Amino acid sequence: MVLRTFFLFRTIAQLLGAAPDESFMQDRSEQYPAEGALAGAVMKKVHVNKDGIVHVLTDRGMARLFDGKLALDQSFRPFIGKKLLDSSMGAGEIYYLFEDRLLCNGFAGKFAVMLPTNRFDTVAVADDGRAVLCGPKASAILEKEKLTEISVFGKPLTTGLNLYIAAANGLYQISAGATLVAAEKDVHAVGEEPGFVLIGTTNGVTVPGATEEDRKEINEEGMPWHEITALTLSGKHGLAGTTRGFFRESEDEQTDYYASRRWLLDDYVIDVAPDRDENVYVLTKLGLNRIVFEPMSLERKAAHYQRKIRQRHIRFGFCSELYLSKPGDITSAQMVDTDNDGTWSNYYMASQAFRFGATGDLEAHAHAWETFAALERLEEINPLEGFPARTFERLGYKNSDKERWHPVGDGLWEWKAHTSSDEIAAHTFGCSVLYETAARTPKEKARIATFIDRIAGHIVRNNWYLVDVDGKPTLWARWNPEYVNWFPHTIVDRRLNSAEIVGLMQFAHAITGKAIYKEKGMELLTKHGYLENITSSMTNIALTKGFIHMGNDMGNEWNHSDDLLSFVTYWFLHRHAFNDDLRTKYAEAIRDHWEIEREEKNPLWAFVHASTGAKEFDLEGALWTLRRFPWDMTDWTVQNSHRHDVTKLPDNFRGQQLKELLPPGERRITRWNSQPFILDGGNGGHTELAGDEFLLPYWMGRYLKIIAPPTGDPKRVEDVP
Repeated sequence: MVLRTFFLFRTIAQLLGAAPDESFMQDRSEQYPAEGALAGAVMKKVHVNKDGIVHVLTDRGMARLFDGKLALDQSFRPFIGKKLLDSSMGAGEIYYLFEDRLLCNGFAGKFAVMLPTNRFDTVAVADDGRAVLCGPKASAILEKEKLTEISVFGKPLTTGLNLYIAAANGLYQISAGATLVAAEKDVHAVGEEPGFVLIGTTNGVTVPGATEEDRKEINEEGMPWHEITALTLSGKHGLAGTTRGFFRESEDEQTDYYASRRWLLDDYVIDVAPDRDENVYVLTKLGLNRIVFEPMSLERKAAHYQRKIRQRHIRFGFCSELYLSKPGDITSAQMVDTDNDGTWSNYYMASQAFRFGATGDLEAHAHAWETFAALERLEEINPLEGFPARTFERLGYKNSDKERWHPVGDGLWEWKAHTSSDEIAAHTFGCSVLYETAARTPKEKARIATFIDRIAGHIVRNNWYLVDVDGKPTLWARWNPEYVNWFPHTIVDRRLNSAEIVGLMQFAHAITGKAIYKEKGMELLTKHGYLENITSSMTNIALTKGFIHMGNDMGNEWNHSDDLLSFVTYWFLHRHAFNDDLRTKYAEAIRDHWEIEREEKNPLWAFVHASTGAKEFDLEGALWTLRRFPWDMTDWTVQNSHRHDVTKLPDNFRGQQLKELLPPGERRITRWNSQPFILDGGNGGHTELAGDEFLLPYWMGRYLKIIAPPTGDPKRVEDVP
């Protein structure tokens, strides 16, 4: 039965056709804080010269990026100890303004213009060598080493092609003289695209001659924040720095927003400069940041998370969360137990099992079975037969919910009780995947069957409850009809708990052959209405207050953890259906739920739905999420509630805070048990998730032949930063 089901669904997936793993641009951040002699320095400008050398102007002199470290530049000895007032780029060369001269080290050092002492303190140089200089009481045009003073005062700016001065009463273009371009106040940046000039102000971006209506249209869409500090163009990408982050407009007019410590040392952007590969250097108050855009395949991206997990997340076989005592600093990382070690580790185990099923990689097989050994021990380490602990740890080192722990009695270990339905659903899912893909021998199959048989047997013996050390059912591990059918169809627990227990009975019957599991499962489906519960539409779920279970109002919100539990449950519920008629009904129930969740573009939901034979499962949305998944899995504090380019929603039952789905890299990093329409969140960089969140849907997609292996992409494992 299991093998027939396996080949049936592999065939269905193959008929759907595999999406090519096309190269995409993966964004990630490199950060170079101002430290040592630059600690506390004022950052002013960033330049990338024609050779790709990165310089940063500070109030302590010119700094340079040396092999990943920002430090004062002492390369040119005649400049050491000299007071550097300003700098500018022109034609790929850096110009240095001192108290009495303007110098450039390019052109064989021939460019050297003497200036009136202490008359000018700022400069902008165009690519043709023309320059404009400004000081508190003077402004001048420099052309062919001839200095001509003008009567416009302000901040000199250049776009490379042209020179400007941002004066108190507007923006002037500087050529033979000064021509008013726009009567704009608070101009901080200028950019040029073919045919028009972009003006960056404290109130957004505008163009010369724009009306208030024009300005509103320009800034209403795709402009996350309006206090502009820098503008430039890199290839087909418009780049803008603001007082609250950096954004990049692509050629298809989509806007990518980079803010928070995931991307920047701080959000106050002072200057931006692209390099020859269209990566972007972003200068902020605390130092230099580089946003890297690297050609990537999904397989290479998976290798990054896989390597990271193996290097720093494996604890006794569990896939563990990291606690970072120093935000973002992996050298301060500790692997800690959590309330759901068994759950998250099942998802990692399943990812490795899918990987083995897709590729035959023996390393993936070993990793999956290493995790299964930890899951087996969850059930073995406590005295309750068939009761899997939440987690275990060496005596005296427990971290989470310390009142729920119990000593093993050997003086060495403790185990955590109060196991939830979450864990049972996850164990069934993980074991179902492992059995189908990576159980190659009778011995391996028997290990899984024994593990599931003990859990299923415990629940059947205890009248559809998971019974804890105190002899009472745990808070959530309850599948008894009196409990399940107490809920109206407007509360999701009725549907979810029915699916969980029926799915477990089906899988237990399939791999053990024990008739009792089919008998009990069919009894729940027919006598107690669990089939009706499972097929009740998710459109019925609504605010239903007043159903209180042990102090918890069960219908007061949409619990997104239940979405995760539902979709992993759907995998084994549908795959191991007692008969084809049930399988058809389950597929329709899964489609019904996926339609509700479709707007989330969740690849895990999509691929589980696809596994039923569905032809429409928003593959494009699923791939978008995987490609935009953040490289850095640190839980940085992220804020989006200030943004002008999102539509905020009033409080609602689903807890959806905004209309638009932001890319994963622009919102708080979460597991799949949180809805993605959130504005703000994070814990300041004190936690790092593992990355199995990406690996599970990716390798499921590969196993189902929804995603094809990459072509022409070098097989390499990324270095972990």
